[in-house]
Amino acid sequence: MTTDARRTRRPYPHAERQDVVQELHGVRVPDPYRWLENAETAETRRWSAGQDALYAAERAAWPGLEQWEAEVSALGAGDRVRSPKVRGGRVFWLRQEAGQEHPVLVVADAGTGAGAGAGAGADAGTGSGTGSGTGSGTGASPVSASASASASERVLLDPSVLDPSGRTVLDAWEPSLEGDLVACQVSRDGTEDSLLRVIDVTTGEVVDGPLDRVRKSSVGWLPGGGAFYYVRRLDPRLNPGEERYHRRVCLHRVGTSPDADAVVFGEGRDKTRFYSVSVTGDGRWLGITATLGTGRGTDLYLADLSAAPLDRPLLRPVQEGMGAATRLHAVPGTGPADRVWLRTDRDAARGRVVACRPDELHLGPDAWHEVVPERPDAVLTHLVVLSGPELKNPLGLVAWTRDTVAEVTLHDLVEGRQVATVPLPGTGAVGDFSAVASDGHEAWFAYTDFVTPVRVLHFDARTRRLRRWQRDADGPAAGGPRDGGPATGGAADNRPTTGGAVTRQVAFPSRDGTTVRMFVISPSGRPDRPRPVLLTGYGGFGRTMSPRYRAQVLAWVRAGGVFAWAGLRGGGEEGEAWHRAGSGAHKQNTFDDFAAAADRLVEAGWTEPGRIAIMGGSNGGLLVAAALTQEPGKYAAVVCSSPLLDMVRYELSGLGPSWTPEYGSAQDPARLPVLFGYSPYHRVTPGTAYPAVLLTAADGDTRTDPLHARKMCAALQHATSGNGAILLRLEHGVGHGDRAASRAAALQAECLAFLASHVGLPAPGSAAGAPPR
Repeated sequence: MTTDARRTRRPYPHAERQDVVQELHGVRVPDPYRWLENAETAETRRWSAGQDALYAAERAAWPGLEQWEAEVSALGAGDRVRSPKVRGGRVFWLRQEAGQEHPVLVVADAGTGAGAGAGAGADAGTGSGTGSGTGSGTGASPVSASASASASERVLLDPSVLDPSGRTVLDAWEPSLEGDLVACQVSRDGTEDSLLRVIDVTTGEVVDGPLDRVRKSSVGWLPGGGAFYYVRRLDPRLNPGEERYHRRVCLHRVGTSPDADAVVFGEGRDKTRFYSVSVTGDGRWLGITATLGTGRGTDLYLADLSAAPLDRPLLRPVQEGMGAATRLHAVPGTGPADRVWLRTDRDAARGRVVACRPDELHLGPDAWHEVVPERPDAVLTHLVVLSGPELKNPLGLVAWTRDTVAEVTLHDLVEGRQVATVPLPGTGAVGDFSAVASDGHEAWFAYTDFVTPVRVLHFDARTRRLRRWQRDADGPAAGGPRDGGPATGGAADNRPTTGGAVTRQVAFPSRDGTTVRMFVISPSGRPDRPRPVLLTGYGGFGRTMSPRYRAQVLAWVRAGGVFAWAGLRGGGEEGEAWHRAGSGAHKQNTFDDFAAAADRLVEAGWTEPGRIAIMGGSNGGLLVAAALTQEPGKYAAVVCSSPLLDMVRYELSGLGPSWTPEYGSAQDPARLPVLFGYSPYHRVTPGTAYPAVLLTAADGDTRTDPLHARKMCAALQHATSGNGAILLRLEHGVGHGDRAASRAAALQAECLAFLASHVGLPAPGSAAGAPPR
């Protein structure tokens, strides 16, 4: 064993460097801080306590921390809603009012002004979004009074009533087709380990559950509300050490024990498979989508539920083993010889929509009829099928990103032609699409950009008119593009004032000549003088870095800085080919794009050397750590949040095995040299003057284990010869995803204050401070 030789002025907590070396495929891989992987040992606890004390002392010295937190909180305040769902004459939606720690689930009669014109919407895809769980016991009512709720609406579930500590989150919810029941999933302490309960909408009472071993499961209700399909993990005792895997699609009958649930799909398949389920509004068609870990390729299956018992559906493959992402869209009333639609990137890397009959889906592309062709200049991201009786033919509301900016078009899905372009409020992003569960002509979706908080818009296919959804905040029902430009907030609709920032998109060559795009948000919209820059990116899993509202972006810019948002290879900005160009063996392209973005900001005069801070989380944490270790002299300060950093052992913890389609596996002799070559933990070099680094992690994170941040912190503290602090912020009772609003604001403010102190950016409201609100 060796001991840690201090090369910095700071007395960091002692971390023994052990002579641990693993040999893989003939490669010797040192791992001196492997002992820090175990959070429960006395040694790790002592070391972590020392890091907590160091962080608290350093944080106390940051100038303007209170101002940063006040600014972030103010910009993140305001009333917010999510796109609604309509079931059986009721409308459901999430609402978070200013001052509330978490969104609450609200219900109202659909005939009481719920929609901008005719009610509100239901999810058109595979069911509800996210989920995890804990909550009150069966029979307890998780309902709270809401002073702002009108007589026509009421709060159905409030996480703060379930848990006043703020550690419980509502992660997923799905109403039954009749709207009389809701399946809700909540989790505690950030673990995303769900408990699913069914709530009676009329009484607010829990009538079924808890169902454990679910994690953000989609739910496919059957007519009558007596049963639903969902995804559940096997009993962990069957596969010790693999309790987060081995998922199955099950049929649950309300009021029965989950142990009696029938497994309908998933036996004998890879343990990392993820599944989602959907059932058409008439209960006839069951769709199941399967992916290998987080791989982009989907296997797709369809069953006619009228042809076999519900617990033994005859699932037929629509697509298997093709490596293409495909989603099926079917509407109520569809028969075997009618049309369904597939949104796919098979033979179309940027996406297209094809039509096919259910009784011919097994024939594959030979039976497909293209109705929305691939575009050479844009990537298809969403499809909603509208098929109401007042429409001549079913219409497809289609969303695209062109140069990372959203566009929405309307298509006749029978004649295969575009019939309209839907104007958006600005240059931004769209998402959270929904439509009525039964045949309808209405859809809802969210819009946002860098200066516009999320707003929900309502589209009527009969008139082709887009309006602000009536229940979105307290403003006029008719917002949206035909009634004026993007809102900048204010007292009229209880939203924050968001002026003082101008967005530009710039293009620049990466190191191999590939054109990369980046949004630059600044006080003036031009490089008027070198300013402190905060650069971020993601570049992974096909995720697109679209313009979206972030309080910390505006807080930085309004204080006088420049915020840069780069769309790197590995993301989805230019389709699946762009994603693959920054994943696996090509991951270095992501890091090269990011470095080129930093160079461009200097060359164009936005900033100057020594004034660039970088920040990233999750896969973005890997990104900024790679930037830090590959070119430490380029950056003044780094925030690395919830990261992956030991890329040789990443698949041994958290959800790591699910990510091998993205990164590759160290067990593969061909991939080990790539992973070891850029693994940030293994690239830390003693005697290097590293910049100031803040690593943030959460003890409830079940995706990226905090062990990565611990090991990297110890390695950097040992190695650095620089004067910048190497700090670890470990948060308790939260995880990788959602957290209480006050805790999110505190984290963001501390990250901004840390970075600002190293690049010379004054705190908001100081002498050189932010523009007036």
